Amino acid sequence: MTDLYPEIQPFRSEHLDVGAGHRLYIEQVGKPDGLPALFLHGGPGAGCEPYHRRFFDPARYRVVLFDQRGAGRSTPHASLTDNTTWDLVADIERIREHLGIERWLVFGGSWGSTLGLAYAETHPERVAALVLRGIFLCRPQEIRWFYQQGASRLFPDYWQDFVAPVAVADRGDMLAAYHRLLTGDDEVRRLAAAKAWSVWEGRTATLLPDQRVAAHFAQARVALSMARIECHYFVNDAFLRPNQLIADAARLDGIPGVIVHGRYDAICPLDNAWELHHAWSGSELAIIADAGHSAAEPNTRARLVEATDVLADLCW
Repeated sequence: MTDLYPEIQPFRSEHLDVGAGHRLYIEQVGKPDGLPALFLHGGPGAGCEPYHRRFFDPARYRVVLFDQRGAGRSTPHASLTDNTTWDLVADIERIREHLGIERWLVFGGSWGSTLGLAYAETHPERVAALVLRGIFLCRPQEIRWFYQQGASRLFPDYWQDFVAPVAVADRGDMLAAYHRLLTGDDEVRRLAAAKAWSVWEGRTATLLPDQRVAAHFAQARVALSMARIECHYFVNDAFLRPNQLIADAARLDGIPGVIVHGRYDAICPLDNAWELHHAWSGSELAIIADAGHSAAEPNTRARLVEATDVLADLCW
């Protein structure tokens, strides 16, 4: 990943109590008095990774990264209690106030784009700019595409492994079947289901097979939080009104932003980004011709770095 900025360590890390038993892991990298930026990870439930720090020029940006409720180094791990989109939006505001930040650039991919849009549409006065990748609007048709029928036709070999933990009689509603498994009392079946759920996503995230991505998603701790929290959100339509993020896109007017989306994204198809771009005046859409869903694909990550560089000049 030579196009990313060099590896960097946090200049500060801490845990913040946000109530209901949740303590969020927060870290800051870059320039302590630099341009504020917030990184929102995917999933929900995936947590932040070290390479996420490297999308920003450390000589210019003060970057805040945090593991959302139940994810990564936040506790309790894989918890579904008081874990909704609007809890996370409130957490972002708590973090902003805690750190004394007035406005910041918000950067998010996949579920991070969902959360970034929900936050920006709720608190547009706090958002200086948006960089969004792999747009996920969390609508029923998107969930059906990836977890029932659609992506299954592109990856029948991987789909075979995804459906394996579910009884044949229950496969007409894979989301409901997985929810029962992932919230059930049988720990062995719960962990097996979590791994199958997470590996399905990891295998389909890149245009070309990438064993490093698939292996990350297969890690037990990552798989458990991702599968449980994702499924919890998806059976509840991400706690959003129907088509809410597009319906409220006018609230983004005046906020500059770049939308980056792989043309061959099999997890979140390109028409999501196309629709958002046309609903959000002032947005720029960059379609990456040789990429799928992952932020780690070469031309996607290069375009994301370019976006943060350009917006640093534009917004401050």
